Amino acid sequence: MRSISKAFGPTLVLRGVDLRVHAGQVHAVMGENGAGKSTLMKIAAGLIPDYEGAVLVDGHPCAFASPRDASRAGIAMIHQELSLVPELAVDENIFLGQEKARWLFLVDRGQQKRAAREVLRPLDFHARFDVPVAKLRIGEQQLVEIGKALVANARILIMDEPTSALSVNEADRLFQVIRHLAASGVAVVYISHRMEEVFALADVVTVLRDGKHVGTLPAALANRREIIRLMVGRELQEWYIAPKAKPSSSGAASVPPALEVRGLRLQNPTPSPSRPYLVAHVNFTVQPGEVFGLAGLLGAGRTEVLEVIFGLHPQTSSGEIRLNGKPVRLRHPIDAKAAGIAFVTEDRKRDGLILNAGLDRNAALTVMRMLASYGLMVRDREQQNATRAIRQLGIRASGPFQLAGTLSGGNQQKLVIGKWLPTSPRVLLLDEPTRGIDIGAKADVYHLVEQLAAEGLAIVLVSSELPELMFLSHRILVLREGRPTALLHKDEFAPEAILDYASPGGAVQGPFAPVETVVA
Repeated sequence: MRSISKAFGPTLVLRGVDLRVHAGQVHAVMGENGAGKSTLMKIAAGLIPDYEGAVLVDGHPCAFASPRDASRAGIAMIHQELSLVPELAVDENIFLGQEKARWLFLVDRGQQKRAAREVLRPLDFHARFDVPVAKLRIGEQQLVEIGKALVANARILIMDEPTSALSVNEADRLFQVIRHLAASGVAVVYISHRMEEVFALADVVTVLRDGKHVGTLPAALANRREIIRLMVGRELQEWYIAPKAKPSSSGAASVPPALEVRGLRLQNPTPSPSRPYLVAHVNFTVQPGEVFGLAGLLGAGRTEVLEVIFGLHPQTSSGEIRLNGKPVRLRHPIDAKAAGIAFVTEDRKRDGLILNAGLDRNAALTVMRMLASYGLMVRDREQQNATRAIRQLGIRASGPFQLAGTLSGGNQQKLVIGKWLPTSPRVLLLDEPTRGIDIGAKADVYHLVEQLAAEGLAIVLVSSELPELMFLSHRILVLREGRPTALLHKDEFAPEAILDYASPGGAVQGPFAPVETVVA
């Protein structure tokens, strides 16, 4: 790609960017949200046909009017924002546009399913193939998105944050696939905010900042501090290695837990003899000011635990939830919100925001009654509430009327968290709060989590990034197939230990050993 420039209206997104990727090479592209990475890759994949500059494949200029043109040239792209058809099944999504025909125009679904299983087998995909992908977890949908690209047999494979919703084990299997593809001569362009992934996979690293190319260097000669400096244009503290103090336990005996969960259980909609419940025998307490982490592989039940606490499964769940020592009955999210529980969901675009509404309306979603008068929204109050959130959380926006869908991922995440703060919650449930955001935005979210905990908020955190989970949490409960296997304190944290407790056949702490023998 030579001298690529692109503007959206008056905003110049790319400014003369050069990128050269060779066959058999894993080339990482890094930069903060809004640096232009995804736009550059969308041009390469034919999604943006109008730009300045030149795209060359094997030295020959190419002009892609559509993704189909790019596909014919051997380019495939795995998108950060999933491009699946929610109503179609797994195999139908994977082979969309290249269906396997049985006779004339009839699709051979049996052959498609077998081929889809072969494609997804290296990624350890265990979900059903005959259900609409809308019913799959976000991590399972991510694996289907990856499968779509793999069946294309591309010579140039662009991956935009492919592990953003994957657990450590799923990501490791994907890395094996990527290394195999590169060894077979495929050129892989890998966009990621995760430094450890880049150093584990990449041969070369290119950094963009504010739409400009600021550096390309061999991954073997790069270090975290240098890449961060190139990305943000300044030195940035590496939050993963900063010390983290445990909340003071003075007076703990006289203060009841902010949140107590006893015997939490959630029925499996498709039960099997080995797993009749998605979640079973989950017990834990969270003190005021504590960050309590939930660890586990994809499908371990971490999100389901948060959903049950928030009242999303009243008909199929059981157990006792106590707030400040008093039992509460949460039959609906309205009940949870009234009790002082806030929930930042895993998929901010689907469940957390109204993308085609402004910051003002999104920031008001949880406090509309407070901002209304005689049942009608008071616009001045709504704007003041949004302006306060922008200032308090450092949201980069043109103002309260900017559409939420036009914000960067990091600023969207701040908005999702910020909409809950006016409710003065006592318990905050965070599901993958830094998914798909850059290192600068992550630092802001970490600061916010620590600040809220310091103010006495009890926080339950789910994160697939073990360094993040270990850095932020005071204690971690490890789940395996919906059941707890270990409760670790700060001085016991270690990635190897957590993965062992989380993996099938791995270790189980003594207090949780009987759980492994429970069938129903």
